[in-house]
Amino acid sequence: MNTTTDHAALSEADKKAQFNFNKLTKWLRHAVGDAINDFNMIEPGDRVMVCLSGGKDSYTMLDILLGLQRSAPIDFSIVAVNLDQKQPGFPEHVLPEYLASLGVEYRIVEEDTYSIVKRVVPEGKTTCGLCSRLRRGILYRVADELGATKIALGHHREDILETLFLNMFYGGKLKAMPPKLVSDDGRHVVIRPLAYCREKDIVRYAEAKQFPIIPCNLCGSQPNLQRQVVGDMIADWDKRFPGRVENMFRALRNVVPTHLADTNLFDFVNARADGVEREDGDKAFDRDSFSEPNRINILANRPDDVAGCGAD
Repeated sequence: MNTTTDHAALSEADKKAQFNFNKLTKWLRHAVGDAINDFNMIEPGDRVMVCLSGGKDSYTMLDILLGLQRSAPIDFSIVAVNLDQKQPGFPEHVLPEYLASLGVEYRIVEEDTYSIVKRVVPEGKTTCGLCSRLRRGILYRVADELGATKIALGHHREDILETLFLNMFYGGKLKAMPPKLVSDDGRHVVIRPLAYCREKDIVRYAEAKQFPIIPCNLCGSQPNLQRQVVGDMIADWDKRFPGRVENMFRALRNVVPTHLADTNLFDFVNARADGVEREDGDKAFDRDSFSEPNRINILANRPDDVAGCGAD
């Protein structure tokens, strides 16, 4: 065996892996930065409460935000918050040790929501709805206690699209997760910095960074969740029809109320021909042409498909 050759080959492999990781990091930082800028998520002097669950998404969100904090032209502070829901077997030491190693301000909140959910939700039923409502109420309270001006959640692009389809299929609504919104009581601003990020990129980033992932034993083992079924559908489309998921997400930012049917969004009742041209008016009876996206254009800047960060 030629040790010198093997060492050189290993070095080249390491260099390629580092190049791919750097490209992936740049891709995610740009995506997060664009979302922050587009929706004015973080402003000078903000105190951002980063909600950390111990999953890949929230770890990635915290890591990217800490990097942006060091390079951003504005000053803002970060406080990481984890809600210990007292799930059996939850490794309580993992997050405090990790956060302490980063030197970031953090708070661990202990609330036994696990027992409440198990008591209230019948066996075999989905626990996510009640669990998320309980979590959200606690996090709002903690945000007040910490003086946080923004609450950052780790939902990514696929989460947003899954919510869109869940509301369409089961709720009869065109409704998704907005990248930024104000709470019902008007006291809190919730932001989703990963709104433009693809889940597959987050998976690769988390694996490369070797985050100490903590699985959710409360809902992670529930089979046939509606969200999981919809997620599988979107993932299948992404594999078979490159660019379709990008187009679906783009549609959320390109809404034409006059071409839907919600009388609360557009005054159809009083629509009259007044001779005034309109950009959102009917053009040739809506004879639009549709085609699959151009794969070459879609893949031009992707960190995985082009740079070889891994295959699905």
